[in-house]
Amino acid sequence: MEFKERTLMAIADMICGNSEAEAFFVYRSSSYLTQFFQDCDTEFVHDGSTRHYWVANTLRQILAEPHPNAQTPPATFLRVIQALMDSADAVNEGSDRPGAVALLNNALAREGFEAFYAEDRQCYLRHIATKKIVSAATDPHRPFSPSELKRRALLLAYLETASEDELIEEVLLPLFRQLGFHRITAAGHKDKALEYGKDVWMKFILPTQHVLYFGIQAKKDKIDSSGVTKSGNANVAEIHNQVMMMLGHEIFDPEIGKRVLVDHAFIVAGGEITKAARNWIGNKLDASKRSQILFMDRDDILNLYVVTNLPLPQGATPEAPVAEDDKLPF
Repeated sequence: MEFKERTLMAIADMICGNSEAEAFFVYRSSSYLTQFFQDCDTEFVHDGSTRHYWVANTLRQILAEPHPNAQTPPATFLRVIQALMDSADAVNEGSDRPGAVALLNNALAREGFEAFYAEDRQCYLRHIATKKIVSAATDPHRPFSPSELKRRALLLAYLETASEDELIEEVLLPLFRQLGFHRITAAGHKDKALEYGKDVWMKFILPTQHVLYFGIQAKKDKIDSSGVTKSGNANVAEIHNQVMMMLGHEIFDPEIGKRVLVDHAFIVAGGEITKAARNWIGNKLDASKRSQILFMDRDDILNLYVVTNLPLPQGATPEAPVAEDDKLPF
């Protein structure tokens, strides 16, 4: 990822506390610059050269690190922004740092990003065109903080009572948009004859600009392979039929004016997808079809929702007001 030289120099001045940035940012001498980048989990050491030129070059090296896509800067750069905008480092203003945010956004806007503070008092970046929030900590298998566990519990309670349509509209659609999928279209359940086994279809654009199409078959509760399925649960044999319909029917993409086949099918459950159910589908499908099937159960949904900092659905808010110190991102 490449930023304009003007942008790099502006952010470097903020990190150094130079020129107009001096009004809102901490002044950092040589040793403090080294300490700043060490706090960002890097090994850069100031070499005694002109500070803001050295910082700009360091940022250039950081932005050259691997990153998921054009809308997501490297994780190291996101840590640099969070360290730069630490509320405790406010100068001549309150901890919400409106002056510092405005100055930073003047620079970031040239690259299509904007910075903002969330309720956890951390600074995040948002891609302006897609509205996607980018974060340095998006591993769904990492340990969660107490506040994140509380958020996860609220969403779990919501999934216990949500309908299938609410699962799709209030949880899955925002989640997949945040994960970078495009043209997400929900079939709805008013006319099942038009679904052809799909509750949602969407597409994902690879860094090479090739496009993959995905269909989602969502079920509210547990998916099992039992001969006698409990009320509310879904049987894997039914899912198998719907997945085969999904993979065999074309969808119309209005952006290119063509009908296309679904490349991959997501089977998503608001409850558990049992191991026996996964194996049953695997045994029913040949090798080529098995590679097209992806599974997501309740734990996957909960973990991804937490690490992507998505706002909870309206019905998932706690009944009692949350103390100011316990408020969570979004």
